[in-house]
Amino acid sequence: MDARPAPDGPVAGLPPGPEHFAGRAAELAALRAEVRRPPGDGCRVLVVTGRPGSGRTVLARRFARSLAGEYQVLTERLSAPDGTAQPPGAVARRLLAALGVPCDTLPPMADEEADPACARLREALAGRATLLLLDDVADAAQLRPLLPDEPRCLVLAATTGPLTALADRFRVDPVILRGLDEAAAVELLTALVGGTRISCDPVGAAALAEACAGRPAPLRLMAHWLRAHPKAAVPAAADALREAGGEVLSAAFALRYRALPVAQARLLRTLTLAPGGWADPRTASALAGCPAPEAAAGLRALAEGELLEEHGASADGTPRYQVPGRFFGELVALRERLDRPAEVQLARARLLERLVRLVDSARALLEPTRSAPDPLPGPLRLRTAAHARGWLLGERELLLAAGEQAVAQGDLDGSAVRLVGALLRTLPAAGPLAPADAYRLHRLVLTCAERQGTPRRAAAALLNLAELRAGAGQWRAAAEHYRAAHVHSRDPLDEAVAARALEGVAQCHRALGDAVRAADSYGRALALRRGLDEPAAQARLLARIGEAHAAQRRFAEAEREYRAALALLRRLGDERGAAAVATALERLVANG
Repeated sequence: MDARPAPDGPVAGLPPGPEHFAGRAAELAALRAEVRRPPGDGCRVLVVTGRPGSGRTVLARRFARSLAGEYQVLTERLSAPDGTAQPPGAVARRLLAALGVPCDTLPPMADEEADPACARLREALAGRATLLLLDDVADAAQLRPLLPDEPRCLVLAATTGPLTALADRFRVDPVILRGLDEAAAVELLTALVGGTRISCDPVGAAALAEACAGRPAPLRLMAHWLRAHPKAAVPAAADALREAGGEVLSAAFALRYRALPVAQARLLRTLTLAPGGWADPRTASALAGCPAPEAAAGLRALAEGELLEEHGASADGTPRYQVPGRFFGELVALRERLDRPAEVQLARARLLERLVRLVDSARALLEPTRSAPDPLPGPLRLRTAAHARGWLLGERELLLAAGEQAVAQGDLDGSAVRLVGALLRTLPAAGPLAPADAYRLHRLVLTCAERQGTPRRAAAALLNLAELRAGAGQWRAAAEHYRAAHVHSRDPLDEAVAARALEGVAQCHRALGDAVRAADSYGRALALRRGLDEPAAQARLLARIGEAHAAQRRFAEAEREYRAALALLRRLGDERGAAAVATALERLVANG
């Protein structure tokens, strides 16, 4: 046990814990007892449950930190700050990336299909002593696909519910967090406010602890309220909280928010526009429309006041923060009430354009032959190719999420399309573009193209999506995309796209063993290629049609198509292609 890091020490993969922690000895002991019990056939599942503001995330992280000497710790949040549950497959892909395990699986076509990334994660965790800290779990159905069969794995789930639906396979004995006892609550206030101020009024401190129902988040907020009001007596905080009325966490947040300087309050509201509530000085300065050093100072101040969560620095050392889910709804309501819609849209547009410029500057560094965009201000600049690569890979998920969020909102398609295009051009320069990420980007291109009524762009996006599905061997899904691309190629008629789409449909039928439909689609593609005067493509299609006829035992028709392809290839001087077709023809004649 002595080899374990100190509970508050840095642990890779875990955000730093709060500076002060009090109580919860019984809950930590219960979690330790669960870890000591003999493992079963699969992983062990530990559940920490409590209302927002009960401190379940802080407790789970503290406990995970105490086990970091025995387990590799990975952490993911399963719900966005706005409460939207993340699909298990998306979570699995992020965990695989953290493990350094390549994941070339694509998301399923339908919501009811199992995402293969979850199976890949369970395979990757086999033989590993890993602690998965999964925060803000929505329900058991979201968690179940992520649970590995490896007995040495430990899953620590933080949630508002007990997840008892897992009991059919896993022993689940949730640790339920209630309010801190008075001694622990006063200890926390003393650490945050200052010993003299609290010790001089123990009755007032006890009254404040009671007004906060012993819940750590309201206690922390009111401690910072007292620090922002140095002349206020401790009982004044309890009185203010009672007068505010309503749910105690909301009331404490409202009091703390009103004590903020105007610029910090506006910055905090604006950060709800960032994807996932994530921000660094680059994105925060764009959203707030202020210089990066000013944004950095505001972020630090909000984090020190525990209104933002500070996370590990990004790959280039830039500090990163996130809006806590327990405050997110309140901040959105404040933004909608206080900020004009035009100001909000302008902030979102500034963020998108900032990301486009950053991505373009990264590409210029990774591909020096490219013309560089106008340089960004010094604090925002990517300075070397290594810096650009690290930034792109570290921020990849947030960049993708920014594109998805912008396309979903639908009012800034120009900026959204520029960002998606920049990512499609630049991410491959930093390393192989994962098929799932390419699929997400092309889906965004398709959505914008269909919304803007540009069938050629829509068809091109569908062809890219189809080829990704075909590359993964998902032939039925690929055929759906190819057929949709063919529909988009009709009005106005684009013969090249139509031919490519029909050839793709035929390839899918061929892979699925349907030679009749393959021959039909190849034949329709051939007619278009003849109209386009593309002899090499015609030769390839003739050979495919011959192969499809041979599969149907229509040997005469197959021989005719093979001979036509052979003649065309010889005329083109394609010796390699002619040799391959000649071999197929000889085999056909010998077997026929």
